[in-house]
Amino acid sequence: MNKHFNETRKIDPSKGPTIGDNTPNDMDRVEIGPTKLAFDEWKAVGLELPDLQEMRRFRHNRLMSGVNSRDYGAIVVFDPLNIRYASDSTNMQLWNTHNPFRALIVCADGYMVIWDYKNSPFLSEFNPLVREQRSGADFFYFDRGDMAHIAAEMFSQETYDLVQEHGGGNMRLAVDKIMMVGLRALEAKGFEVMEGEELTEKARAIKGPDEIKAMRCASHACEIAVRIMEDTARSGVPSGNMSEDDIWAVLHAENIRRGGEWIETRLLASGPRTNPWFQECGPRLVQNNEIVSFDTDLVGSYGICVDISRSWWIGDQTPRPDMIYAMQHAHEHIQTNMEMLAPGVSMRSLSKNCHRLDDNFQVQKYGALMHGVGLCDEWPLIAYPDQLVDGAFEYELEPGMVLCVEALVSPEGGDFSIKLEDQVLITEYGFRKPNTLPF
Repeated sequence: MNKHFNETRKIDPSKGPTIGDNTPNDMDRVEIGPTKLAFDEWKAVGLELPDLQEMRRFRHNRLMSGVNSRDYGAIVVFDPLNIRYASDSTNMQLWNTHNPFRALIVCADGYMVIWDYKNSPFLSEFNPLVREQRSGADFFYFDRGDMAHIAAEMFSQETYDLVQEHGGGNMRLAVDKIMMVGLRALEAKGFEVMEGEELTEKARAIKGPDEIKAMRCASHACEIAVRIMEDTARSGVPSGNMSEDDIWAVLHAENIRRGGEWIETRLLASGPRTNPWFQECGPRLVQNNEIVSFDTDLVGSYGICVDISRSWWIGDQTPRPDMIYAMQHAHEHIQTNMEMLAPGVSMRSLSKNCHRLDDNFQVQKYGALMHGVGLCDEWPLIAYPDQLVDGAFEYELEPGMVLCVEALVSPEGGDFSIKLEDQVLITEYGFRKPNTLPF
């Protein structure tokens, strides 16, 4: 009889059968989770931990409800963040984004099966909502070569059998991201393949009570990491030997130290490299009396994305008047736009009624006025008025949504940019901010 490693794991004798987030009391948990450092910091400020069992049930119910309300037999997901949402399990997340070897199905009756790397079925066994672990969803070319269609055919047959048994035989199947050979195999089985991303993005858009607690914890961990990064930059930059990469590496390290996972971009720049925005950090030595601007884009504790932006003046001189004005203008922009946020407000009205940046900041303004956030940047995207596409986002805000409110004040042809961004939770009565990091 096989005995898995997770059945013989060490416990913390100072605790009972579970720890504060209602996961088993073992010091070597299979699933990625916060570290002792993070737990200690959250306890010190009185943060309430999420109940991960309740969070997983909430997400599972959101997906199952989405399947049934759209009259689908099931949804099949390949996106690693959708798999994380459904199962709360991870496996080589970044590698999986470009070598899709995992898949997961949630059937209309809630039956959930994961296809994982054949040697690691134990990575989701901690979650009883995942009823089966299988393998064989890897039909990308590097792995299968010219015979990928064989693996795709086997996968499509398994999907067909599951839908017959647990989806009422309903051949309307939602799928998010799939290799072309897999799509053709599903269609050959008679499935009517529907847009799965529409379902998953809208399911993920509404956060449950425990997801909100997890987000508060993740935000606190991120803010501590950012403060350490700032302290490091302010002490190191005047010496003339600190690069952008040196500063950015601190955020990575402090995120990992608290059980965070990765950072999706490299958006930190200094001085003239801040304009135009979207230059990624590199070896440039940051000079004293310069702006450092960054966007965290950080997947942190509990797999929650914390997406905030700040711009710092580092030096012993006073910034130029145009820089000070740009900072004030950016702050006014996001604060004014936040004040529009409340349940029932249409997304179109947010675009139409937003604070207007000065003319000299229009060309290089950010690509979105606001956007959703959860496990990563998510639906919806609130566009600026001149970028609004009729029919793309004709919805209203709902309690439980979390939005990132953006500002990029970047003079065309200039030598600096100000980047500010904060996260906002929509409540029944308006909004509140889970993050407290000052500007």
